[in-house]
Amino acid sequence: MRTFKVIFNTIRSMSFKKILKLLSAVLPHPLFSILSFYATVKAFSIAQKLYPKTASKNGEGNAFRHAFWCCLIMMYCSKISSPEKALDFCKKITDLHEELFPNEPLETKMDLHNNKIGMDYFMELLPGIHRQFFEKNFFLEALQKKTAEAKVLKSLDDDFAGELVYLDEK
Repeated sequence: MRTFKVIFNTIRSMSFKKILKLLSAVLPHPLFSILSFYATVKAFSIAQKLYPKTASKNGEGNAFRHAFWCCLIMMYCSKISSPEKALDFCKKITDLHEELFPNEPLETKMDLHNNKIGMDYFMELLPGIHRQFFEKNFFLEALQKKTAEAKVLKSLDDDFAGELVYLDEK
């Protein structure tokens, strides 16, 4: 229930222009949009359970949540369409999220980087598993391991290819 409240309050706080931009992205793809919303709720609630102190901040839990979110969007959308179309939509919608809800530049870099890690991880698994048989559990353990090994992002010039990143807020 808390997840829905957060999402509702977020949408309620958006300007009319931002709402139109969001609608222009989701209306052409209604099924993808519904599945992405479901993925958002799932990723948020699971990250809150696994990383209650950092899932809503810029710590390790946030890194996990972004990567897991993208894996879930890809998984759900790939069940009804091609993985390539799912990837295109996932990138578009997650990039739009960062545009509609701007952060500080370092936070944006972190989120976009971790989104890419999730999308890349899904595509890496794809050749070995038929897309219809994917389950969220395929991602949990590996992403938790990546989270345990995540690197601290300190500068916009930092490059941690293939690694989850987070901000050290201590």
